[in-house]
Amino acid sequence: MKVRIAPSILSADFARLADEIARVEEGGVDQLHVDVMDGHFVPNITIGPLVVRAIRRVTALPLDVHLMISDPDRYLEAFVDAGASMLTVHAEVLPHLHRTLTRIRELGARAGVAINPSTPVAQVREVTREMDHLLVMSVNPGFGGQSFIPRSIEKIAEAQVLFAREHTPVAIEVDGGIDEANAAAVVAAGASILVAGAAIFGTPDPAAAARALRLAAGPAA
Repeated sequence: MKVRIAPSILSADFARLADEIARVEEGGVDQLHVDVMDGHFVPNITIGPLVVRAIRRVTALPLDVHLMISDPDRYLEAFVDAGASMLTVHAEVLPHLHRTLTRIRELGARAGVAINPSTPVAQVREVTREMDHLLVMSVNPGFGGQSFIPRSIEKIAEAQVLFAREHTPVAIEVDGGIDEANAAAVVAAGASILVAGAAIFGTPDPAAAARALRLAAGPAA
């Protein structure tokens, strides 16, 4: 599976967001990762559908919207209407995950589940057929610039085994502390979507950083 590079706009300069997006497009990225935080599920507050709609106006890239919020069901339609191509919800907050994933697909977006570092891969076993991607959080969610948790490599490998056993073509996404030093390892474990914030937007040349990350990820990228 081809590796996709997904810069996280959480680390971008929001005063120059259109320019920042143009710079990573120049670097050949595959999609944009948009972190939505509510100050409740995670200890930070970021953006909502209005900003997603503004981003959609300045790029044709797929928008990978990660809902780090306590009640995502209330906002699925709003984010898809705003331009989300992918919606990722957290297993930790949804008692009816099957229903939520089904609804995301009905709205026309690709459906994903995120799991925190302390959440086992087995948590998603019963919904593999309703998922398009699994987001393995390799940091505790809420803030950018954190260090990669090494145990995440094992979780990615566990997820790959699960999806192979279930015969489901679920892409494995990894988010948190991804950079040139660990990109090849996470891809070798089974990840095919690499989310990177500081490693791309935190550099003087985000386009060059995006290209460097793809190169570091290996031949599949």
